[in-house]
Amino acid sequence: MTRVLAPRERETLLSHRADVDTTIDNGATYTQVRILAHLFAAARDERFRKGALDGIDFLLAAQYPNGGWPQFFPLRSDYSRHVTFNDGAMAGVLSLLLDVSEGREPFGFVDADRRARAARAVKTGTSAILASQVVVGGARTAWGAQHDAETLAPRPARAFEPVALASAESVGVVRFLMRLAAPSREVVAAVEAAVAWLRSVRIDGLRVEHRSDPSFPNGVDTVATPDPAAPPVWARFYEIGTNRPLFCGRDGVVRWRLAEIEHERRTGYAWYVDAPAALLTKDYPAWKARHAMEAPR
Repeated sequence: MTRVLAPRERETLLSHRADVDTTIDNGATYTQVRILAHLFAAARDERFRKGALDGIDFLLAAQYPNGGWPQFFPLRSDYSRHVTFNDGAMAGVLSLLLDVSEGREPFGFVDADRRARAARAVKTGTSAILASQVVVGGARTAWGAQHDAETLAPRPARAFEPVALASAESVGVVRFLMRLAAPSREVVAAVEAAVAWLRSVRIDGLRVEHRSDPSFPNGVDTVATPDPAAPPVWARFYEIGTNRPLFCGRDGVVRWRLAEIEHERRTGYAWYVDAPAALLTKDYPAWKARHAMEAPR
């Protein structure tokens, strides 16, 4: 994103500028806003300031009244209308707006009105997170990759993304909640419950790796095999209520072993993740120690 573009590349980008396919998926939009803010801090070029402010305004406009964000805005008619935690979308936007609301560098140039609007967006976004945390048997657990835009119930997306609890996405949500300077009792309870759930679904003794296999078109396969020496992993998706790791191919049929889905999806999607490890061993203990002497409001 920061390299110098050739004239032909600039022309190609400008030809798509009117496309209404703007997304917060895979770090899009909020990452560019951060880069523009850093560029303005370094160069004091008005183009960068205006670009960052326009991006902030766009993100504020895209927020649902209940505090969530869709994957695409303007809205589409597909699953992207759901409140999207997938790939860190909502957590990424909220972290940006939290920095804006607090005037953290490089956002010192943002005016008071936008800072106040960002603070309100963070407040309602936090409320949406708390309201969408999945409750099973009276106990809070974690979050799905996407939730209904109105009811906040977990929802599916693509055929291979069924309704489920999502481990990596929940890590991003918890990290955002832990950034709040004065967490409420509700926020603390949400963090504690999600951490407890992540601990409970940790998988030990399973090694997940890409192996050379010339029998497949791309020459590799993704396999999960027992190995007592393997570091802990987490399934990307867990069935709500049972916490069974689940896997799904393009046929939309839920299966319970990675080997049971087709090779293309087996190798083309991250079915196991290790993101919770750092949260549980470093981030959460540090947060706990930091707030040990503070009584939640």
